[in-house]
Amino acid sequence: MQIVILAGGLATRLRHLTENKPKSMVLIKGKPFIEYQIELLKKNGIKDIVLCVGHLSEQIKNHLGDGRKFGINIKYSQENELLGTGGAIKNAEKLLDKEFFVLYGDSYLPVDFQEIMNKFHIFRKKGLMTVFKNFNKFDKSNVEIEDGMVLKYDKKNNEKMIYIDYGLSIFRKDVIKSMPVKFPLDDVFKQLIKEKQLASFVIKTPFQEIGSFEGLKRFEKFAEENQL
Repeated sequence: MQIVILAGGLATRLRHLTENKPKSMVLIKGKPFIEYQIELLKKNGIKDIVLCVGHLSEQIKNHLGDGRKFGINIKYSQENELLGTGGAIKNAEKLLDKEFFVLYGDSYLPVDFQEIMNKFHIFRKKGLMTVFKNFNKFDKSNVEIEDGMVLKYDKKNNEKMIYIDYGLSIFRKDVIKSMPVKFPLDDVFKQLIKEKQLASFVIKTPFQEIGSFEGLKRFEKFAEENQL
């Protein structure tokens, strides 16, 4: 299993922590957040990682290197300008396997990655989105599903929605080939929904993230409680 981690954003919501360091390098209990992600991925048997980097990327590269000291293999895809979450994946196209996970650089998702990949193979669709029954608790819900398929993904007109994008997806590489250089990942989801090619996988465990100060505090507590 291969995973793409989107770690090239500017992290504007964590401004005073990320003026001089990328979000992936924010320290939790003295350890950069990306190391928590790597440890989780290794536990799930994922050792092939493509890191899409941009903002202050040298700090990440200097710390992780090629990944060997962490028991993994890391390849880097460098963004020299903001390409959007979809554009970042397009920029890494040459490094991608025929199918791959996509994980946001600020997400820690305690799930069974192999189980999700197995379900992807059963569905035989071009993409899969993991979702969580949110009821607007952690953020505004934005996904509608039915019979294992995503019917709608909308961050604005979402009053009746109860599910939220969990932050982990799977794509076949041919999905990326036809995409432009700059675009948000949302466009990929919407196109696959239109084609009836986006499967869903419901996760029951709440997600962890450090994209906001609230999320950062929750993850610090989570890491402490789980002795990470």
